[in-house]
Amino acid sequence: MREGLPRRRFMVSVGLLGGSRLWAGDPNTDLPTITKRIEKVFKAPCKEPNDLAFVPEGLWILDQVDPNKAFLVHLEDGSVIRQIQTESIHGSGIALANGALWIASTKTADGSPPKTMKVDPVTGKTLKQWVTPGSGIWTKGPNATVSGAHGIKFVNGHYWMAVPASGKLFLMEPESGEIVRSIPAPGVRTHGLAWDNGILWCVESDDQAIYKMDPKDGKLLARIQLSKQDPALHGMDIHNGVLWYCDAGSGWVCRLV
Repeated sequence: MREGLPRRRFMVSVGLLGGSRLWAGDPNTDLPTITKRIEKVFKAPCKEPNDLAFVPEGLWILDQVDPNKAFLVHLEDGSVIRQIQTESIHGSGIALANGALWIASTKTADGSPPKTMKVDPVTGKTLKQWVTPGSGIWTKGPNATVSGAHGIKFVNGHYWMAVPASGKLFLMEPESGEIVRSIPAPGVRTHGLAWDNGILWCVESDDQAIYKMDPKDGKLLARIQLSKQDPALHGMDIHNGVLWYCDAGSGWVCRLV
């Protein structure tokens, strides 16, 4: 079922304030903080790792350098099992499901609306693609351009994705690109997502924080707060109960223990 999207003008004004979830109350008030230690595991085999997806063979890493390559690597050291060239531009979300990679292309080469792509995991060929809902301009500055989704994670045959310009996380039907439902995002610059036994984790890059959320209504349950000196939060996934994330600036892949 499709649902109405909020007006982008409102969302842009929120983004310019630089705060977190101003439209849903202050998440920093009385919100429990979970303490974690950061372990730098390896440097990604690409310049700008922007999302992660664990699979039985290892870990998929999506590069942000255009047009984007995706790398399947070993967990121990990041050594490359294989790599593919995709048509994604400034990609910021990757997942494997239904025999394909699902990639969030936040930009497009021809200036058309941002797309969510179904991609062959062996050849990198785009099998199908859909316009990402809620795309828009959410950053300030004269050179700001329309941006799409960040983070894709599958749950029970559907996938969640964060779309900063909309102020929402969308639950999507993958083969049709239809919206199932949505919940409020935990901030302005939402990024990587992880699913943990009924709990949704979401990166808020401006806060350098990861928010623990109730996927039913978006209620914030707790947060993991990183410092500005730590590798920056971008893409994220979870493996054996441990959150991993990547920093598109420094190239580090880290885990939180």
